[in-house]
Amino acid sequence: MAKDPYDVLGLKKGAGGDEVKKAYRALARKLHPDLNPGNRKAEDRFKEVSAAYDFLSDPDRKARYDRGEIDAAGAERPRWGGYRAYAEGAQGGKYRAGGFSAEDIISEIFGRRGGRGFGADTAEHEFSMRGADAHYSLQIGFLEAARGGSQRITLPSGKSLEVRIPAGTEDGQTLRLKGQGNAGVGNGPPGDAFVEVKVAPHPHFTRKGLDVHLDLPVSLPEAVLGAKIAAPTIDGEVSLTVPAGANTGSTLRLRGKGIAKGGKRGDQLVHLKVVLPERPDPELEAFLRRWSEAHPYDVRGKAGPGQ
Repeated sequence: MAKDPYDVLGLKKGAGGDEVKKAYRALARKLHPDLNPGNRKAEDRFKEVSAAYDFLSDPDRKARYDRGEIDAAGAERPRWGGYRAYAEGAQGGKYRAGGFSAEDIISEIFGRRGGRGFGADTAEHEFSMRGADAHYSLQIGFLEAARGGSQRITLPSGKSLEVRIPAGTEDGQTLRLKGQGNAGVGNGPPGDAFVEVKVAPHPHFTRKGLDVHLDLPVSLPEAVLGAKIAAPTIDGEVSLTVPAGANTGSTLRLRGKGIAKGGKRGDQLVHLKVVLPERPDPELEAFLRRWSEAHPYDVRGKAGPGQ
């Protein structure tokens, strides 16, 4: 069932021609496809509003509808394939007795030549509006986010451009590319492009603020006797001193080896993890039996009594 054209335009039944025209102008300015690129819902609503205006801007058809002689789905209801198709075919011309066509009103709103307007020079009332913003999601690696870089992306509009990734970029951060959105209407400026950055997790590094955390395996001899080992950082390997008697959970701090951002730089915290040989070693087992019998010690006393 066709909708009541008065309801579509937000009017009470029987509203006058000037009210119909005014309501249509306001809705057309808001819903026109040029102002809502890619918005199918707005486009469909614009067609619905224009169809309602077409129905009510014909004085004879409006009068018959107001008298209840025809319903909202009368034979004179226009076919829609876009507002131009309607405007060019409706009643064989732009101007109707007692009213202006939808194309006239659109021309007046947008300042297009050829529209009759409302007795004013439409060139003096050209409509301009800032272009719509474009949105894009970009996934980058952990190290690229930490160190910075650049990537070429293609926006939903098809436009390709180079995006600079600032050092220290965080997961979920949005980068604004000024003037890289959709084109404006009339003399309006283009919109902006907003790129939401998704940072992929790293197999070894994690980030907390400006600090980088790393779980680093060490062997039993390295933990017991101490050693100098190579430790990875976001800038490459560095030499790290493991103190004698280090334990799983011991944390070593590499100052200034974290994330740099806003003139500050965090640290890298290295959490040691003592790892035994993958295969049982009879000699090591025999040694530990002898050693543990002579040197017993409690490692769970500080954990408190059992529940």
